[in-house]
Amino acid sequence: MRELSYTALTDGTSDQALLPLLTWLLRQHRVNCPIQSQWADLCRVTPKPRRLVERIKSSLDLYPCDLLFIHRDAERESHEQRKTEILDAVNEVCAEMQMPPRVCVIPVRMQESWLLFDTQAIRRAAQNPNGREQIDLPPKHSIETLHNPKEVLHDLIKRASGKTGRRLEQLSVRACARRITEYIEDYSPLRGLSAFDALEQEIKEAVNNNQWS
Repeated sequence: MRELSYTALTDGTSDQALLPLLTWLLRQHRVNCPIQSQWADLCRVTPKPRRLVERIKSSLDLYPCDLLFIHRDAERESHEQRKTEILDAVNEVCAEMQMPPRVCVIPVRMQESWLLFDTQAIRRAAQNPNGREQIDLPPKHSIETLHNPKEVLHDLIKRASGKTGRRLEQLSVRACARRITEYIEDYSPLRGLSAFDALEQEIKEAVNNNQWS
């Protein structure tokens, strides 16, 4: 295979941070050809697609690919409920058009929970790589039970930045959060988390079934 292109359809703009993680997982499962990743930016589509079925169709029309990642945060739903929701939408789309292979991306509760393991990446994203501020990451076993991992992550970024007062107010915490995955080279510490393991297994199956390795 000369090249593998994938599109990531995500819940929101901040979830673009998933792309380096997805590419890392593909590499882990022996996809050695060049990988082209693209985020499905549907913000300017008119009328804006709301239903997941419509969003999948728009993503495939605008960002054709060999592999489609469909992301939905679990939030208050179970992993199984979210996966059923995605697969129901996929089946509806398949009745109308051809679809490439697809993989469900369903973090518990939201993708920010997968960014709470690399202190140095958080410091670098917060523009203070040499900072000495204390950063207390949650224990790994508790990551998937955090009520609001986004709030936890944003608080850590603020602390890591070392900024106070007006300078802290001017810090774009959301932009910093999106940059964290740019500084992570190894996502293996996430193995053992149920949602991450489920994602890796789906990617492994997709790679094997389509002979991409």
